[in-house]
Amino acid sequence: MTPLVLAFAVLALLALLALLWSRWPAWLKGLLVLGVSAFYFFAHEQVHGLWGWPSADALPERFVLLAAVIEEPGAKSAGALYVWVNAIEDGRPAAQPRAYRLPYTKDLHALLNEGMKKVRQGVSQMGTSEPRAGRRGFAWLRPGSDEQVVKIRDLPVPQLPEK
Repeated sequence: MTPLVLAFAVLALLALLALLWSRWPAWLKGLLVLGVSAFYFFAHEQVHGLWGWPSADALPERFVLLAAVIEEPGAKSAGALYVWVNAIEDGRPAAQPRAYRLPYTKDLHALLNEGMKKVRQGVSQMGTSEPRAGRRGFAWLRPGSDEQVVKIRDLPVPQLPEK
């Protein structure tokens, strides 16, 4: 059990005790219930990210492709593309790679297959991602608006200085 889950259990117990045996006004008890409920959803997302599950966040703008797993759509699932990438920050790869979950599309499936073939041949692959152009406004109000345009190409060979 992670310390965050244990901390939430203690917080929930204290909230329950405050609701049952305190003489607080009803509006304050309601605020306590709302606060603990909001903290539950926040803690769930944080714990979910800590346990090594693929992130549903957007891919980094520039990355090195390390691995990909394709889950094709079927009768029971919509399919997904799981990629393991190392973000490129300030021209250098990040210290730790990260797993990402992308919605399934045939074009991206084919692109990742080609990229993985080249990775298996020893040719490192660099990718870029940018948000798909669309309407402006609140993205969370439009499902599917968080799609990205992903491009993958060969990683340039580093140029060594002359001796």
